[in-house]
Amino acid sequence: MRPHTIPNSPFPRSFNESTHASSDPDAPTRATDGDASLARLSAVRKGYLNDDFAALFVPRAHLQPNRAPLINIGTWVRTIAIDRLVDQWLLRCEDQGVQAQIVSLGAGSDSRFWKLMAGSHASTLAKYVEVDFSEITGKKAMTIRKDRTLNGYLGPDTSPQLDNLSAGGGTGISSSVYNLVPADIRCPPDEALSALFTPDTPILSKTVPTLLLFECVLAYMPPSDSEALLAWFAAQFTDSAPLGAVVYEMFGLEDSFGKMMISNLKSRGVSLPGVVPYKDQASLPNRFTKTGFSRSQAWTLKDIRKEYIEAEEHERVSTLELVDEIEEIDLVLSHYAITSGILVPQGLERWFAWDLPKLQQGQV
Repeated sequence: MRPHTIPNSPFPRSFNESTHASSDPDAPTRATDGDASLARLSAVRKGYLNDDFAALFVPRAHLQPNRAPLINIGTWVRTIAIDRLVDQWLLRCEDQGVQAQIVSLGAGSDSRFWKLMAGSHASTLAKYVEVDFSEITGKKAMTIRKDRTLNGYLGPDTSPQLDNLSAGGGTGISSSVYNLVPADIRCPPDEALSALFTPDTPILSKTVPTLLLFECVLAYMPPSDSEALLAWFAAQFTDSAPLGAVVYEMFGLEDSFGKMMISNLKSRGVSLPGVVPYKDQASLPNRFTKTGFSRSQAWTLKDIRKEYIEAEEHERVSTLELVDEIEEIDLVLSHYAITSGILVPQGLERWFAWDLPKLQQGQV
């Protein structure tokens, strides 16, 4: 796969260009969710990932073709890294006898909540909140309500409610554990996300350890908007509970590879204003340290693949598909990163130990 074809990969939540409508400038960005779902489904079918729920969010899943090995590998590395950071957050909560809240912003058709609820950490989740455009949440809400399997994991409520939870309208879901909130997170957080901390019936508690997830979301937002969003969340938890965040995104797009990616995306109606300040790996933690977080670190997907995934897992994956694009894989993965940030109130310094677990000697 040559660099000029990379924008059709799932790494930047790629999109279906036929959905672009000039009357709706956000349509191409929203459409990236469909291709992300197809990439996840492909990685599951080929054996890279285990996800019993992926197909439930893909219309006519049985008719969808699998993706190229390069796309499957990128989806595999990305998912492993984020899964492990989430797992480590929940394990720290369990070690301290507390529950956790997770907020996935720009969640799209992600199935992570259902995987967690079907796993060993289900009782640790006090709340799981997904936020996205109202057009996305409306479709997801109906998918969930129509599917007995998905609906069965939302919490002990016998009938989770379809609600209008945003000031601008849009359908979401409210239940004891899971909430789906329609919102444009580029707007001022006090307005767009007012439902999260409303005084009367807040969805989230400011005293529960909370983890934010941004899977290729901030790249589509002006830096000023993403910084305002992170600073707003930081202000909610400064003196009360640990706040963590995980960002997956592309970066360093000033080389020939990046310029071609930006050009191709622009021709289809998608821009990446959020990547402009982040020209190299060292710059990625800046978005956290300047918005009130205590610490931050970043890993490229290339490094994660080579240094954080066990030899046994590499051996297993090597049998799934014939891959002869090693140099191209390294090129692509070196332009994508996972960045974590954490805000730790005074007296809770033990939370600084939250990290992407390193391989032990002999595992590489």
